[in-house]
Amino acid sequence: MSKDKNLTPHTDKAVPADSTSSRSEIDAFLKTASQLAPVSGEARGRLVFALDATMSRQPTWDLACSLQSEMFEAARSVGGLSVQLVYFRGFRECQASKWVADTRALRELMIKIDCRGGQTQIGKVLAHTRREAERRPLAALVYVGDAMEENVDHLCKLAGELGLLGVKAFMFHEGQDGETRQAYKEIARLTGGVYLPFNARSSAELKALLSAIATYAAGGLKALSDVKSTAARRLLTDLR
Repeated sequence: MSKDKNLTPHTDKAVPADSTSSRSEIDAFLKTASQLAPVSGEARGRLVFALDATMSRQPTWDLACSLQSEMFEAARSVGGLSVQLVYFRGFRECQASKWVADTRALRELMIKIDCRGGQTQIGKVLAHTRREAERRPLAALVYVGDAMEENVDHLCKLAGELGLLGVKAFMFHEGQDGETRQAYKEIARLTGGVYLPFNARSSAELKALLSAIATYAAGGLKALSDVKSTAARRLLTDLR
């Protein structure tokens, strides 16, 4: 895969392209990402929005495309939000967009991506998020997935490093896999974040939780405490 200054490979070294990926689709992603408007200086909060885009994730990816605008709207009144989209799929394909504060631009980028078979790359997501937090304060990582196929001790090490940097991980888990549940819970605990089970049918709950997390990312616990919703109260209780 060719490099682009607007995209960050999620590894300390360049990640080889997925040999089964469509060249034209990858080029389209790179082109769209490079055209996204830069983050406004008015946006206070920073949030990494990471999704597992392996084959089983298509329903939740579609749901996230339709709900991500709620994050921006919820955060607008408390200072605004800048978001970086991160996804992985296929054979070692893991990409990040530039930081954006435009919900329409982010949605246009997301709908160009389809899910493909492959193993999880949560470690790359956590390592990338750590590097972003080292460059500039970062409030939260939102991760949406249904599996964990990596060394859990390595993931916990990375999660602990995120916690030391003040980044809280909100781990959305779809499904009932026990090993995945334990790994997501531990990542959330080590960062001071929250483990959040859900399913693709609970779109209203996911919408409310994403909005509450965005409010936290933009304005902290004080802003979250001002939100009068069940989702916000639940999140506030778990964070405390």
